[in-house]
Amino acid sequence: MHQYLRATFWILVYMALVLAPLFALLLGPVPAGGGFWVDLSLALGFAGTAMMAIMFLLTARFQRATAPFGIDLIYYFHRLASIGAFAFILAHPLILVARDPALFGAMHPAVMPWHLWAGFISFGALAALMITSLWRKQLRIHYDEWRRAHVLLAVLALVPGVAHIAGVAHYSATPWKTWLWLLIMLSCLATVGYVRLLKPMQMLRRPWRVVEVIEERGSSWTLVVRPERHAGFRFLPGQFAWLTLWSSPFAMKEHPFSISSSAEAVREVRFTIKELGDFTRRIGQVKPGTPVWLDGPYGTFSIDISRAPGYVFVAGGVGIAPVMSMLRTLADRGDQRPLLLFYAYHTWERLTFREELEQLKEQLNLEIVYVLSEPPSDWQGETGYLSEEIFARHLPADKAARECFICGPTPMIAVAERGLARQGMPPTQIHSELFDLV
Repeated sequence: MHQYLRATFWILVYMALVLAPLFALLLGPVPAGGGFWVDLSLALGFAGTAMMAIMFLLTARFQRATAPFGIDLIYYFHRLASIGAFAFILAHPLILVARDPALFGAMHPAVMPWHLWAGFISFGALAALMITSLWRKQLRIHYDEWRRAHVLLAVLALVPGVAHIAGVAHYSATPWKTWLWLLIMLSCLATVGYVRLLKPMQMLRRPWRVVEVIEERGSSWTLVVRPERHAGFRFLPGQFAWLTLWSSPFAMKEHPFSISSSAEAVREVRFTIKELGDFTRRIGQVKPGTPVWLDGPYGTFSIDISRAPGYVFVAGGVGIAPVMSMLRTLADRGDQRPLLLFYAYHTWERLTFREELEQLKEQLNLEIVYVLSEPPSDWQGETGYLSEEIFARHLPADKAARECFICGPTPMIAVAERGLARQGMPPTQIHSELFDLV
């Protein structure tokens, strides 16, 4: 209940931040009405700009605000809300031009006033931001390059956007209303400064170092890191952290990885990373002694938050990493609650943590259902891909009382969520870890 109250509080804060500028503009003297469509166009422009400003706060990783939701859901909401803000801002000029086509004449570059130029620059930057984010992979934009461009485009969209509002001076002609928008803009720029300057400075004072690199099955590697000259941090089993490797914390090259070690481990954090992309394919080349910086922990994907008399885990590929953190923690605690793990992979030989999982079956009240898409000839277990039929064959009778954690490729998550719900697991007890958002 405490978690739901905190979530409700932050949702109300978000709504207040988005709507406050809109309602504040109605205070004091207001211009003569231009009619319903003009007012609607202006309201959409104001709301879209306010939503765009709040995006800076959503991605600042303020732990207190993100804790009730999980930062993966915050980023997912950021994506959807950005689409909504773009739609509002796009509708703003379209409505005005549809109402009065003569406005096209004022948009000629030779006669266009500066505040319209500001509006065009803002909209162009926002459009570029949306295109490069929604179709980054199709455009083959490197993740690190995209992140730097994303910040620059966001600032280039917001600052001219606020200048456009101040220049038009419709509903914002009084000084305090102009200063309200300037304060919103300065708050966003201050947030960028905090994330890109202050936080990296704090991380520099809390370095970590790689002490061991362990090769795992399935082209995966486990980095064992320990804090230097500080106590590190405590985390919940299943959480993740942003890791900066081979670069300064100022370089904007941090990457999120799930922690795979037990939460009961003292002064040690493990990350199990699969060779998949430009950054991760070099993980095996990391040498002991390499300095790293961590920003975390984050996430609500944890048995310590969603408590239950038993658990169901669904993992695909390297999605086993946060599940291993939870299983290792339960083993260290001597916990004997019933556990069921569905683990989907291609081949038996490349199954990450295969040997340790069999050992954990002896320490825990754990049942494992392996699902192989390329099984060996003598395989007696489940084959193909995870499906509702596989869940139906193995889910326990008390499934409605258990909490379920799913981590893996996005298509697998969708299949698992749908199949588990159809088999009687309450949707509110199904938790998924989402990272493939950009």
